[in-house]
Amino acid sequence: MSITETIIDIPMEHEKNVFGNYDTFVKIIEKTLNVTVVERNGEIKVVGNEKDVSRAISVFMKLVELSKRGNTITEQQVNYALSLSFDEKEKEIVEIDKDLICHTINGKPIKPKTIGQKNYVDYIRNKMIVFGIGPAGTGKTYLAMAMAITAFKNDEVNKIILTRPAIEAGEKLGFLPGDLQSKVDPYLRPLYDALHQIMGPEAFIKNSEKGLIEVAPLAYMRGRTLDNAFIILDEAQNTTPAQMKMFLTRIGFGSKVVITGDQTQKDLPKGTKSGLDVAIKVLSKIDDIGFSYLTNQDVVRHPLVQKIVKAYDAYEEKQKRYELMAQEQQKLSKIKRGIKAGKIRSNRYENR
Repeated sequence: MSITETIIDIPMEHEKNVFGNYDTFVKIIEKTLNVTVVERNGEIKVVGNEKDVSRAISVFMKLVELSKRGNTITEQQVNYALSLSFDEKEKEIVEIDKDLICHTINGKPIKPKTIGQKNYVDYIRNKMIVFGIGPAGTGKTYLAMAMAITAFKNDEVNKIILTRPAIEAGEKLGFLPGDLQSKVDPYLRPLYDALHQIMGPEAFIKNSEKGLIEVAPLAYMRGRTLDNAFIILDEAQNTTPAQMKMFLTRIGFGSKVVITGDQTQKDLPKGTKSGLDVAIKVLSKIDDIGFSYLTNQDVVRHPLVQKIVKAYDAYEEKQKRYELMAQEQQKLSKIKRGIKAGKIRSNRYENR
């Protein structure tokens, strides 16, 4: 295996952004690709196996492009660029960055950050109903909210409706203080937080008072027809099949619907089917409905969250294998007992 070294040119004004504080990002690239990065006299040299060096240079160049476009490079972007480099798709990270949805109230751009998120956003643009399915931290609700606010500001819809099932995750609503609204508000807090961040508290209150933005528990949707609205159903894994059917049959003309959920985080009573699981089976062949599946590779929270999601996925997969093995073992035991019982009976007949 031959060792090669290549000198690359990273503009001084982008070097700190691309390298990270205390060269954190450089260390991640070195460790992942098994290369050495040396900075000397203004030159940046990458040393290692030819293929690994080529990957490292490509990742650095993509990060420089992102920096030139005004992005503050994050550890998540570095890790994602590295994961794409193994599939030789790292150029896509720059294409993804071009897709600007809107800005937060503080001027921060909201964009998809992974291929999965980009596909999800494209589904929302092109389909009437979209299911966004994936683990925590993949931006399902936040991106849907950004798309809803953009559609509202562009007069594509007349109102925004945000809803969640108020499922008791180990606690009883009746024991919470206050009136009904006070009891259900904690379940809707993530939706309020996203609205405040993207739209701003004042604009949210103003539009809420006019009835143009509505945040309510799913039970409040019964008996209504929702026309010309952008509707988001969050935490759909906690709906029952009846609730999901009720919600989907509320949709009127000119509306767009996004349904988000994580199939691994159900708070339903034991033995209750999830409305999300049933909807996936029932509706998967309807053309105007899109299903976007996000994975742990699309997690854009702290990098540790991605590792947590991956660890739980591996654990649950292992548990499934153990359960299948136990079931097979039980079947074999029953067959053996049946064979043994049959032999005993036949022996009795022979003795007669």
